[in-house]
Amino acid sequence: MGLVHTPAERFADIEGYPYEPQYVDVGGPEMAYVDEGSGEETFLCLHGEPTWGYLYRKMVPTLAEEGRVVVPDFVGFGRSEKYDDPEEYSFSMHYDSLVAFIEALDLDDITLVCQDWGGILGLSVAGHHPERFARLVPMNTGIPSGNQEMPDAWEQFRDFVERVDELPIGMLIQNATATELGGETLAAYEAPFPTEEHKAGARVWPDMVPRQGGGDGAETTQAAAERLSEWEKPAFVLFADSDPITGPNRDPLRNLIPTASDQPDVWVAEAMHFLQEDAGEAIAAEIVDFVERTR
Repeated sequence: MGLVHTPAERFADIEGYPYEPQYVDVGGPEMAYVDEGSGEETFLCLHGEPTWGYLYRKMVPTLAEEGRVVVPDFVGFGRSEKYDDPEEYSFSMHYDSLVAFIEALDLDDITLVCQDWGGILGLSVAGHHPERFARLVPMNTGIPSGNQEMPDAWEQFRDFVERVDELPIGMLIQNATATELGGETLAAYEAPFPTEEHKAGARVWPDMVPRQGGGDGAETTQAAAERLSEWEKPAFVLFADSDPITGPNRDPLRNLIPTASDQPDVWVAEAMHFLQEDAGEAIAAEIVDFVERTR
């Protein structure tokens, strides 16, 4: 087992995400995070595969006007430490790291803003630790049963990530984004991964999704789903209108969480999987409105 660091100079010239990282030990590796704004509200913004906190750069300024915004990088991503051995990554490692992160910062009354794996893990933690959370905003994500079949688009993505010799991070993000990304933006997404050994976490995350015939963590997600089916605090399910991978999860998730139907039935227009990239400012405004009407 070894932990590798991404050299700080890889992040030196990134535009649009000027926030200084902070670090917290989560039981071995250190997780990096940015912590902006202040106030009674706390927004915890969780990214997915294969991105990092930079994905939320268009949302941080608006959310920070409303309260404190905490944006961590999961272990293996962004400026956090990374295992170079794929075997070190597991659902429980990510789950326990997120719990340790929340406890280390003593985050409370959290409005969870989560997408992709950030939702699988974030919703699982919220289900098991509801006392820490005030609201849920799941976006392009789900809480897998472990028994579901995955869409063909996801199967193709998983197969590609497993077999390709050099994992093209920028290409994967561009292919799941409606907006044409510039060279500097793509470079920012690729910055955390100077070598293939730095990509071990990104390599294994897709196959970890609990599903029929594979994955990891189904017992945790199933138990969390049961608890979320009795959720009484506000929840606002906010999905893009053009995501073939997670789009089918939208209505089941909205039906699972009882309070979700209390909120507007909103689809984010002209956006794909990485909806924060396609419509970050508009999404942040929707979230602020949601917080203000549910205080």
